[in-house]
Amino acid sequence: MALPSITGYPLPTAGQLPDNRVSWSVDPARAVLLVHDLQQHFLSAFPPGEQPLTGMLANTARLLDAARRAGTPVVYSVQRGGQTPEERGLQLDFWGPGVAADPAVLAVPEPVAPRPGDTMLTKWKYSAFVRTDLADLMREQGRDQLVVVGVYAHIGVMTTACDAWMRDIQAFVVADAVADFSREDHEMALRWAAGRCAMVVTTDQAVDCF
Repeated sequence: MALPSITGYPLPTAGQLPDNRVSWSVDPARAVLLVHDLQQHFLSAFPPGEQPLTGMLANTARLLDAARRAGTPVVYSVQRGGQTPEERGLQLDFWGPGVAADPAVLAVPEPVAPRPGDTMLTKWKYSAFVRTDLADLMREQGRDQLVVVGVYAHIGVMTTACDAWMRDIQAFVVADAVADFSREDHEMALRWAAGRCAMVVTTDQAVDCF
């Protein structure tokens, strides 16, 4: 039930993206940038200093800089350490006890760490909307687009994008600013999102919109 040991793989390029069913564009005045689960607990499964980790973090840093410069709200979803079995719910059956109550594994890496003015949400389920204030925050700020980066593409990222669709929020999954258990899982998540609930874009495409 522990996280797998992930073998490195190259991130997808613009020419390798799946066909999108929609043609939405990121609007900085409508968007929120969601940094999904970028805690050391989850990142430690990747080989350090290799793709996809290095590229994903570098691209996330670029998007954070672009969003902050544009005045687009930045939200981080993070899991709390030391959850009780009641708090874990069915995640306990699938993934075990979860993140330890250890600041080192709970931390977000410095190049992509939160800054003053960013919002931190404690995340409990695959979707960053469930049992959080994300939907209320977006509604209060008049935002109806969600740009999603982070891990893991075929679990929380894909589920959050689908949940956004169910709330009539346009989701954008940044293909080279997310990472996954394998290239196959990564590609599956992008195909499913592009065909069912989101616009799949590259970091370059998203940054050009800010």
